[in-house]
Amino acid sequence: MARTAATLGSSSAFRRLYALTLVALAISGFAQMPIFKRYYIADIPGLGWLAQYYLTHLIHYLGAALLLGLVAYAVTGWLSGQRRPRLTGSGAVRAVLLGGLVVTGVLRVIKNFSGVYMPADWIVFLNMLHLALVMAYIVAAIWAAVGKKRWTTQP
Repeated sequence: MARTAATLGSSSAFRRLYALTLVALAISGFAQMPIFKRYYIADIPGLGWLAQYYLTHLIHYLGAALLLGLVAYAVTGWLSGQRRPRLTGSGAVRAVLLGGLVVTGVLRVIKNFSGVYMPADWIVFLNMLHLALVMAYIVAAIWAAVGKKRWTTQP
């Protein structure tokens, strides 16, 4: 049986890469706040890189680019499938949260472009919304993992 893009999106290699990408994004995102230096986690041998803002910033951007590629791959595979599986309730919640993270992340990148002005209140709101969506996604992902909830129903 030929594997379609929709079935490839549910492969174990895809899931592992997705999970690894999310872990890298979470660690690099929290490292930019800079909680690892403040609470001396970066002083543990081997973890000093967590206190280097520009390194964690680069890791976060690379992880975000990989996440965008994975999301695009999964969405196009889902849209092009002949038998499109339906999102479960937990899959829909995670999809909405992930979509919000992508939108707020892209807006945060855009605000860093030269010549782009955003009011300070809007930037603070955007930062807090991005952080709130991250926390909500972490809770939803843990809830789905513990409950063995899938993104989609079986086709």
